[in-house]
Amino acid sequence: MSTVCKLLGIARSNIMERLRKDGERPSRKPRHDDYQLVLQIKDIVAERPFYGYRRITAVLNRARNDKINLKRVHRIMKQNDLLLSQPCRKPTRAHDGKVMTLSSNVRWCSDHFDIRCWNGDTVRVIFSLDTHDREILKWKATTGGVTGEMVRDLMAESIEYRFGNVDRLPRPIQWLSDNGPAYTANETVAFGRMIGFEVCTTPAYSPESNGMAEAFVKTFKRDYIYPARLESAEKVIKMLAEFFEDYNENAPHKGLKLKSPREYLRSVQL
Repeated sequence: MSTVCKLLGIARSNIMERLRKDGERPSRKPRHDDYQLVLQIKDIVAERPFYGYRRITAVLNRARNDKINLKRVHRIMKQNDLLLSQPCRKPTRAHDGKVMTLSSNVRWCSDHFDIRCWNGDTVRVIFSLDTHDREILKWKATTGGVTGEMVRDLMAESIEYRFGNVDRLPRPIQWLSDNGPAYTANETVAFGRMIGFEVCTTPAYSPESNGMAEAFVKTFKRDYIYPARLESAEKVIKMLAEFFEDYNENAPHKGLKLKSPREYLRSVQL
């Protein structure tokens, strides 16, 4: 269309306007293999109801040699009313800190969140996350309160997960968290520094400064917790291991070019 318009010396926008009917752009005819693709998309949406078209495209392309165009998936999902509804954006406080890092093992962040079960139980989950590759390093769950001992165990287990059985980090890594008492306890701070962490906390009244952890909590609850059967604390804690493993192996992330954390790590190591 563009080439023809240039040769004729007319504006492409004028031609498109002439092709419009009742002020709407003519609908694109479906391709012959769109029906099969619709079925595949519906299967993914049924399993992962909170995935948008970008993440759906990433999941589809994992098992295909011929990559599907992102715009095609968007068109098909729009035609079949499968797109996510856009939420109303709430105003947030701005912050100047840079949360994302340029390589792995530069900054790890940590946070905790609550899961309210149907029977009234509450499960509290604490986790550590690399702010570059987004992998969940370690996590812990309890029906009680989050304690400094849990945070110190999380620190030690995270180091062991990434570097093996060592007493101290081979190089300093920032440990970023909010100002919760479990994180700011004297014993926790001293222990973190002893094993090689640069212990950092967010500015007061600025949880957005730990934005990577906040974003993970939002994503994890939306994709895994809300669709699950939260019958009791015991059952939820059993499901968490599967949820975290699926997130690390399969959840596409826009910041990783729609790779999952471990897909990205494998691609970097090759």
